[in-house]
Amino acid sequence: MIYFNSDYMEGAHPLILKRLSEINFHKNSGYGHDDYCRSAKEKIRSACKSPNATVRFLVGGTQTNSIVIDAMLSHNEGIISAETGHICNHEAGAIEACGHKVIILEGKEGKLSALTVAAYLREFFSVGYGYEHLVVPKAIYISQSTEYGTIYTHNELQDLREVCDRYGLYLFMDGARLGYALAARHNDLWLPDIARLCDAFYIGGTKVGALFGEAVVITNPNIKLTLGYIKNRGALLAKGWLLGLQFDTLFSDDLYMKIAKNGVEKAIRLRNAIEAKGYPIYLESPTNQQFVVVENSKLSELSKKIGFNPQEAVGKNHTVIRFATSWATTDEQIDELISLL
Repeated sequence: MIYFNSDYMEGAHPLILKRLSEINFHKNSGYGHDDYCRSAKEKIRSACKSPNATVRFLVGGTQTNSIVIDAMLSHNEGIISAETGHICNHEAGAIEACGHKVIILEGKEGKLSALTVAAYLREFFSVGYGYEHLVVPKAIYISQSTEYGTIYTHNELQDLREVCDRYGLYLFMDGARLGYALAARHNDLWLPDIARLCDAFYIGGTKVGALFGEAVVITNPNIKLTLGYIKNRGALLAKGWLLGLQFDTLFSDDLYMKIAKNGVEKAIRLRNAIEAKGYPIYLESPTNQQFVVVENSKLSELSKKIGFNPQEAVGKNHTVIRFATSWATTDEQIDELISLL
């Protein structure tokens, strides 16, 4: 079997493991009050060109989404998401468990458009005082890259920012796969742009070379994400230096971008080979997730030798399946997958 189910199936980049081993018997202050966390935060602020940003380290994506969104919203407020958003479908109601409604709007290829959001907000607030009886939209959730591997352009994010400013909403970006979006061939949206246009976002480590961990960047001072708040939610890691050291390594010598590019390059090579073999591509993804349409009669045969994720049905006889490459995917693994297909 070869596995392309997801992009977190390997451990961590060897440089991270090396540094973890080197400091294994060092004494470090807990809860993020250590030199590695301080260094990593400064490197991230520098990469984002946002010297006053608050940077916090959390363990995983669902934890990060729920904690940041809860910090943004009052109890009668909700967050807007495309119907394919991770918080809608793959987080077991984590946002709702915090007491907040996910307001679902139709997206296109995983993305929300500013026009769709503006139309919804215009209608919502047109009811006058009556909206106070409803769950009030206070934030927008997007992913970069999306659940379909697509990416927002600079103009698209700018348009969403303008809608947020017009109606007083926060803009929050899920960056679990941000590295692969940054490495995409035609990407024009960089960390300083994201820091300027989003109120909060996170830089994913779990899927981009770290053992675990996400780095939250908050540029809007109205969003309070204190260590006490994080601990109150049961999410403050005592051995915080394990997170700080990983991001300190990822943001040294451009390692984060270098290893993310590997995942994208392998995915594009795979897509080109799949198209050459006559398999229909479901949509154009420039990142590490590739979506292929296969006959249902082929699914059982393929699943005996290849790990993949069935995504959705296409008519009665076909299914969209996903192959995900990663920072650690090798040419040999791609060759084997191509041969099996």
